[in-house]
Amino acid sequence: MPRRGHEDTEPLLQASHEDEDGDLVSSNKKLSYEVAVEEAGFGLFHWLLLVVCGWANASDAVEILCVSFLLPTARCDLQLSSGDMGVLTASIFLGMMVGGYFWGYLADRRGRRSVLVVSLAVNGTFGAVASLAPSFWLFLLLRFFSGFGVGGSIPVIFSYFSEFQPRMRRGAMISALATFWMAGNILAAGVAWLVIPRTYLNTHLGWLDFQSWRLFVVLCSVPSLSSALIFKLFMPESPKFLMEAGHEKEALSVFQRMFRLNNRGVVKPFPAQGLVIRPKNEEEKVRPSTGSRSERFSGLFKRALSPIKQLFVGPLASRSVVLLIIFYCISFGYYGLWMWFPELFKRAEDGGSPCANTSSIQSSENDSCYPVKTAVYMEGFVTAASNLPGNIFTILVMDKIGGKILLSVSLMVSSVSVFVIYVVKTKSQSLLVSCVFSGVSVISWNALDVVGTELYPTQLRSSALGFFTGVGRVAAIMGNVVFGQLVDSNCAVPLLLVSALLLAGGLAALRLPQTKQTELA
Repeated sequence: MPRRGHEDTEPLLQASHEDEDGDLVSSNKKLSYEVAVEEAGFGLFHWLLLVVCGWANASDAVEILCVSFLLPTARCDLQLSSGDMGVLTASIFLGMMVGGYFWGYLADRRGRRSVLVVSLAVNGTFGAVASLAPSFWLFLLLRFFSGFGVGGSIPVIFSYFSEFQPRMRRGAMISALATFWMAGNILAAGVAWLVIPRTYLNTHLGWLDFQSWRLFVVLCSVPSLSSALIFKLFMPESPKFLMEAGHEKEALSVFQRMFRLNNRGVVKPFPAQGLVIRPKNEEEKVRPSTGSRSERFSGLFKRALSPIKQLFVGPLASRSVVLLIIFYCISFGYYGLWMWFPELFKRAEDGGSPCANTSSIQSSENDSCYPVKTAVYMEGFVTAASNLPGNIFTILVMDKIGGKILLSVSLMVSSVSVFVIYVVKTKSQSLLVSCVFSGVSVISWNALDVVGTELYPTQLRSSALGFFTGVGRVAAIMGNVVFGQLVDSNCAVPLLLVSALLLAGGLAALRLPQTKQTELA
């Protein structure tokens, strides 16, 4: 733990003594953030926090991945070409790109919890309303706004969660949080498998033929809306953010709440009556707005861009450049390929590789979507479930190996697995290799979630994650558009491009600093 100056050391030790059990108690001791987190203990509070934040993370996965599962059926009802499907899958990432930095900036200025409530509500509301869209373009627009909400909750949820964790458990707990993405993936695949093939669920609303895939879209919005409600009613603000904002009493109240839940049955109170608050620099203080409207807007715009500028100056610059490369490579590769798995499985339904079976690919747009082929959703479910071994592995070794090594190695192995998808010859081989890609690539995402939260200080953490996830959304958009344009004419090109980018990301990760079990700045 970093050394404290004299002014911090004295109040920490003031009026303190040991009780009969040897525990340090004090009536007016002040604790730093890291010490307060340790004193609050680890237990029930953190497990409840994991469930709540995990459900929010799973809801984002459901909302993003539901589009990929409805494509094999919705393409007929909305009259979609392969290019249209590429644009549709890209639309939610475009919304996430716009929303990521916007929500991240607000979270660093206004608080994590309030931003999570609003962004999750936006995600779920527009996701549900999209089920009523009668045309492709309206459905596209509503999915964009849904993505705008997702763009806020993904980066902010990891900042929020990490700021409650003791240093020695942070890596494993963030890895556990990341596993809920798999849960959301499995949930989306399972609901799609249960609902979309059931054409008897179709109803007529007079102006709209409400197909089973539309019901699936509605069900996919439920996790986000329920998660927003839970955060609104039950969850506290991040104590780290409260301390940085100068709200000592509120932060102390959160630590006391953590202590009570983690030490049920223990009579002694939280061993501090105050916290060490870092004084704000002059640059961080918000100055009153003066001048004309245009000048005020210009000042607001400059303040909004200030966190980005800080990411690329001084000691943060090199790690920011490396993370930018990694986020681009992994997002282009993972989302560009993953969102198309159900469609590729459908095209391989009659046997052969999705890319080698040229005649099936060229005629797929003219095939009937009904009756729905249930095997497509079963295969999607199996692929989603194959995340489990990678998630378990990450939780067990993250705090021992560190995020840097796991990130680099898993990206390189993912690159090899994508190349193998290109060369396989049968449908069963395609499914097997897709499962390998799923199980290994999830390790990359889990490691990136841990590393990303540990590389930046509190006042930049959400903004940094929002910015880099925004870069990732640009890559995801490009990946989906490239697949949409080339999947019919030359399927090998996007697969080999994904393989090359994942390899480049793995090599770039070797340039990151080691952050294993470091204190949060």
